[in-house]
Amino acid sequence: MSAIARNKRRTVYVMIGFSFLVLLIGGALGYFFYDSAISGLILAAVVAAIYMGMMISQSISVVMRMNHAHEVTEAEQPELWHIVEDMALVGKVPMPKVYIIDDPSPNAFATGNDPKHAAVAVTSGIMERLNREEMEGVLGHEISHVRNYDIRLQTVALALSAAISMLVNIGMRSFWWGGGRRRSNNNSEGGNMQIILLVLSLVLIILGPLAASIAQMALSRNREYLADASSVELTRNPQGLITALEKISDSKPMKEADPTSSALYISDPLRKKKGFSHLFDTHPPIEDRIARLQKM
Repeated sequence: MSAIARNKRRTVYVMIGFSFLVLLIGGALGYFFYDSAISGLILAAVVAAIYMGMMISQSISVVMRMNHAHEVTEAEQPELWHIVEDMALVGKVPMPKVYIIDDPSPNAFATGNDPKHAAVAVTSGIMERLNREEMEGVLGHEISHVRNYDIRLQTVALALSAAISMLVNIGMRSFWWGGGRRRSNNNSEGGNMQIILLVLSLVLIILGPLAASIAQMALSRNREYLADASSVELTRNPQGLITALEKISDSKPMKEADPTSSALYISDPLRKKKGFSHLFDTHPPIEDRIARLQKM
């Protein structure tokens, strides 16, 4: 229960933080391209409201469409359905919708706004490669995301990150279509302070999406450890999730996974090469996750 309460509070903090960043970028956009920070703030508020409304009301259909998933029934996939049903029963959450992604790479994710409006998706590859014990570990992990309200946290972050990307795209199009020329012609009127504000606005427009991505990825990394531990709590069997993670890590990238929702998956579907920094990792290293599970 403490994890649920903590994630509900985090959702509020994330909304405040991301909303503040959206408004900052909007103000910078308006100041740099349209000579009016107020115009940019209004534009940012409208864009953020549209994305938030769309994701809150249609998060499942939007995310599933982005990842080419299709819903299945108990009659179509009885074994998968019953594993999800068992994990939902143990986790004391309503039965989520069940989706399949036709992709040979093993992976899975959960999405939605709350336990009453949730869905889990698995790839065809994970159903082929994992046995029932391993599937229980994976689906216990995803049901834990539902139970802990991780899905709402990630939905909010995804919506506001998309709003930030849209604002930056608007700014870039304005640049190519002549936006900002009026301000560049008036640079001499404001002196050094105006030049400084212009530079700061441009830096914020460029680095804003990067900051949003880093924050979203950090949220994803933190929640994966909690969901792993919660899965063991549900299944009472850490070995199932351990072997599942080993098989998932030993696979090729997914063919059509949506990059903006890659943080939702149990493992990075794009299999990006690890750099010198973990800032841009959507997930903690699988070897670290396995090491923690082995200690349980």
